[in-house]
Amino acid sequence: MHYRELGDSGVEVSEIGFGAWVVGTDWWGDRSEDDAIEMVQYAVDQGITYIDTGDVYGHGRSEELLGEALADVREEVTLATKVGYDFYNNPQAGHGELPKEMDPDYLREAVEQSLERLDVEYVDVLQLHNADVDEITPDVLELLDELEEEGLIRATGLALGPSIGWLAEGDFAIEQEFDSVQLVWNVLEQEVGNHFLETIERTGSSTSLIPRVPHSSGILNEQVTPETELGEGDHRGFRPDAWYETGWEKLEALRFLERDDERTMGQASIAWLLSHDPVASVTPTFRTKADIDEWAAASDVPKLSQDELDRVAELYAADFGIDRDDGMDSLRSSVDGDDIVNAGLDKLAAD
Repeated sequence: MHYRELGDSGVEVSEIGFGAWVVGTDWWGDRSEDDAIEMVQYAVDQGITYIDTGDVYGHGRSEELLGEALADVREEVTLATKVGYDFYNNPQAGHGELPKEMDPDYLREAVEQSLERLDVEYVDVLQLHNADVDEITPDVLELLDELEEEGLIRATGLALGPSIGWLAEGDFAIEQEFDSVQLVWNVLEQEVGNHFLETIERTGSSTSLIPRVPHSSGILNEQVTPETELGEGDHRGFRPDAWYETGWEKLEALRFLERDDERTMGQASIAWLLSHDPVASVTPTFRTKADIDEWAAASDVPKLSQDELDRVAELYAADFGIDRDDGMDSLRSSVDGDDIVNAGLDKLAAD
């Protein structure tokens, strides 16, 4: 495992991180709490030290389980959490998005509650969870500075979501030099990540990028195939059928990235993201110890050559030669799509 600095914060993260939204929830397949704890501890044993959770995952249960799993190795890991969804006063209804609350007083209380559940005195990285750009007010920025000065957090981040887009938010965080921006980004969904690379280059910002969904919801690691029947409640089922149908064709065009006994497609997908200098850590969704073994090793597989990177870029620019709708022609925006237009992207703003 290799490690990188998050922004210029001095906080070190493993190139492969553990996205702990699978801990304390059943949105990516069910597992017992004991199994979840064992998976986290196994990941740490494999060199994964960046652990990323959120207070809303399992309505605090993910943080509680991580507090138990990491109690003996707290100083060896980089612990990140997110705040901004008011689950304290709103019950969960299926996979629906809860009301957000970005009032500074609420956020401070949420951080204190997170620290208690995690059983720690500080978190290494505090991320605003899916905040719209107009919700990140000067008072919120001041609060983040205060929390850092008080030693309750070491670095600040913005997690974009819940789906793909939010260019105005990411640009704002980069311009404000947040230490990290977390986003959906993979070799099949490049527009947003590529845009932020341009923003970082244009501004000279030190902000690091943390891609999630590096396997495009199971296509690039071949855990969702034409024969797969996703269980009820599995979050991957929210992708349109057309996305998977075109995705499987695109996967075949990317087979050149595999190397026998050296680099699997699942590893190559992560290595492609790590080939971009601003990327600090990639957070795949682990389901099993076998996933951890394979994807943690992506930090050490042969790097993608310039010829391979150029070929990926050419395929993407040509939409992999597939001339039909993939069902994913829109991006999310909080500014009526102005950010998408300004970025020059051929995408619509989602309703």
